[in-house]
Amino acid sequence: MFSLKNKIAVITGGGSGIGQAIAVLFAKQGAIIHILELTKEAGFETKNSINSAEGDCTIYQCNVTDQKAVLSVFQKIGSLDILVNNAGIAHVGTVETTTEEDFDRVYATNVKGVFNVIKSAIPLMKDKGGVILNMASIAAMVGIPDRFAYSTSKGAVLSLTLSIAKDYLSYNIRCNSISPARVYTPFVEGFLNKNYPDNKPEMFEKLSKSQPIGRMGTPEEVAALALYLCSDEASFVTGCDYPIDGGFLKLNN
Repeated sequence: MFSLKNKIAVITGGGSGIGQAIAVLFAKQGAIIHILELTKEAGFETKNSINSAEGDCTIYQCNVTDQKAVLSVFQKIGSLDILVNNAGIAHVGTVETTTEEDFDRVYATNVKGVFNVIKSAIPLMKDKGGVILNMASIAAMVGIPDRFAYSTSKGAVLSLTLSIAKDYLSYNIRCNSISPARVYTPFVEGFLNKNYPDNKPEMFEKLSKSQPIGRMGTPEEVAALALYLCSDEASFVTGCDYPIDGGFLKLNN
């Protein structure tokens, strides 16, 4: 089950964290991997891990906010079966503390970037069908302190997922999203190092326990859900969002 043998998969932001876990797992299941990253160096660890396991991985230097650059990459790839929109950035702040530049930067990557990639991918999928998976967030569905710009952007991702799913039903293109709660990634590590260098263990524990299950998720757990949604076993699933949140949405009182 969950074989992706010979399927062509494009993953944005596949150089670390959740994107890296998805790329490595998809390659293990037989997919041919194409990664879009800001620099080729950012994707080397993923590429080396996949290639050393006799997988197939190509890295493209590409800023997803640049539509012409994204289109050029997809023209080089030429064909695809699976698209995972994972590239994204975070921001801490309320509407008052968020500058116009901050808001535009988050929107450009998290929303326009997803738009650019899907717009480039759809023409390559229309003849044979395919799967699009977007990375949303629980921040799209609940109020989280100091995450104004980020929450706004992920709400847009959730909505555009439904729009794509509806518009391309007749082309056998499925589109879903995943909404993680806090997952322990290099971003979280960097956030703790920058903001809480003197009490990192205490803050790590606090962030972990914000999920009722008592810990953060792992990139590999998100990747396992992504594998199901992008596999043929999920062929009846489209227009859905899947929280993977340790009980955050339903069990917090």
